[in-house]
Amino acid sequence: MTPESSAVQAHAAMLQGVIARMAENSRSCKLWSVTLVAASLVLASRLGEPHSALAALIPAVMLMCLDAYYLWLERDFRRSHERFAAELHAGDLPRSALFQIQRISSGLGGFFACARSPSVGLFHAAIIAAVLVFAFAVLPGAEGGAG
Repeated sequence: MTPESSAVQAHAAMLQGVIARMAENSRSCKLWSVTLVAASLVLASRLGEPHSALAALIPAVMLMCLDAYYLWLERDFRRSHERFAAELHAGDLPRSALFQIQRISSGLGGFFACARSPSVGLFHAAIIAAVLVFAFAVLPGAEGGAG
């Protein structure tokens, strides 16, 4: 098989589509996290109850885990794409490999590595820190606050 083969190109396009969807899902997690946390903090501010802002931690943590999951899948599918390309260029690509989209799993350790990555860990840690600062320092009447 050659890289110019329509079957090879279609398979590569399918893999790239899966990777792009995982990246888009990860971006959506970040967008929803900011939106839901901001809405929760506005609601807590209007209620004047500082500890109700802590409810914003629930979607923040859930979306952080989901974001790490999508990054994990994206990396695993990238690994699959890289192996496909390497086998193609080495001339070792079996015909049966075409149109079988299989993830090359990095194991559960890959998930935790993704959770610690800057694009997930730092982003969501900043959101969680903002919730905690808002709940304990910003709202009037919060413990440790100025009011």
